[in-house]
Amino acid sequence: MSGTPADLGRLLVVLGPTASGKSALGIELARRLGGEVLLCDSTQVFRHFDIGTAKTPVREQQGVPHHLTDLVEPDQLFTAGEYRRRALGVLADLETRRKLPILTAGTGLYLRALLEGLAEAPERSEDLRRRLDRKADRRGAEYLHRLLTRLDAEAAARIARRDRQKVIRAIEIRVLAKKSVGEVHRAGRDALQGYEITKIGLAPARSALYLRIKERTGSMIARGWVGEVRDLLAAGVLPNAKPFEFIGYSELRDHLAGKIGLDEAVRRIEQSTRQFAKRQMTWFRREKDVHWLAGFGDDANIQNQALEIAENRRH
Repeated sequence: MSGTPADLGRLLVVLGPTASGKSALGIELARRLGGEVLLCDSTQVFRHFDIGTAKTPVREQQGVPHHLTDLVEPDQLFTAGEYRRRALGVLADLETRRKLPILTAGTGLYLRALLEGLAEAPERSEDLRRRLDRKADRRGAEYLHRLLTRLDAEAAARIARRDRQKVIRAIEIRVLAKKSVGEVHRAGRDALQGYEITKIGLAPARSALYLRIKERTGSMIARGWVGEVRDLLAAGVLPNAKPFEFIGYSELRDHLAGKIGLDEAVRRIEQSTRQFAKRQMTWFRREKDVHWLAGFGDDANIQNQALEIAENRRH
């Protein structure tokens, strides 16, 4: 049905770990409540990286418009601050068109940036970054993560060892601000105003989620993920571009370079995805006022529970 005046000023947030069915639930809620979907995913903002980032193909979107995906080229920098700026623009447009915004969130930092605002973090220091990059080149990528652990254990616990860009940014903040990343982020934020926010969390059983991750990885390979990576490299996307740090893309890049076999690449992808899902849940469990549902977003019973939560929040 179409949006109603009661929906204005409301924001639904669907959050949860990778492979939990956030996209399916977001589409179903949008279809039944007259809404549109806003993606909150740091991997899906990059163009051309489609299969491994689990972008929902247009043919599966059931006519529901999707926003905040395919925003930049692989060699472009994209930050949480830029995400917030673009998301605010989409929210303003949906309010004008009287559509209910439904945010499907897999990236906790982007969700925090939108809902709570961003602190005044120090600007980039190219000199410091070059020095850190040189150290990582000489001593290995995990050296920087060990350095961050000594400087700011809280930040290090939230950032994957392989995410060189985020590790460098965290060290940069700690060194230049002379405060922990958490202290900087908790200070001086400009929270989102004018919305009644309802958060729905997906929390399937761990064993079921791990099985879903295994099945989804196999499905992505069957759909041509290896070919997608081959085509990206052939098109001139640099092997060290930011999206090639994403889970799966780095493993398949190494597979195509002859460094590991496909079976080993798949094993590593599944393992890294499980570890990522655990980090996501650790982050999202700290979110306040979440209505947690013990299942997957593509399950009809879970969808009905989520719809009831959304409708009961109406005024």
